[in-house]
Amino acid sequence: MTTRRQADGALVVEVRGSLDAATVDGLRGVLLETLQRDRPRLMIVDLTFVTFMDSMGIGMLVAGYEAARDLGARFVLRNPNEFVHRQLRITGLTGLFGLPAEPVQPYRI
Repeated sequence: MTTRRQADGALVVEVRGSLDAATVDGLRGVLLETLQRDRPRLMIVDLTFVTFMDSMGIGMLVAGYEAARDLGARFVLRNPNEFVHRQLRITGLTGLFGLPAEPVQPYRI
């Protein structure tokens, strides 16, 4: 996981690997600590390199959303793969995280 600040002040957290029972506690700690310390107006969690996510991962993302909301910050997800997007869609959480209802398909010629 890496964290960087964009020129517009948004904080981007890039997550890699699985979001499951074995990994969520570490990520939850980093998200909550980063929100408290840096107090960004916008936190973007980039899921480009997340390969798997279960209910524990979803719960951790909801906890991050709620913590950001409590601080007056926006919390959005970016670039989930089709599997992760489907998990969020099934649970009705795509809108909460600023994602379209259907995954964006790459442009094909």
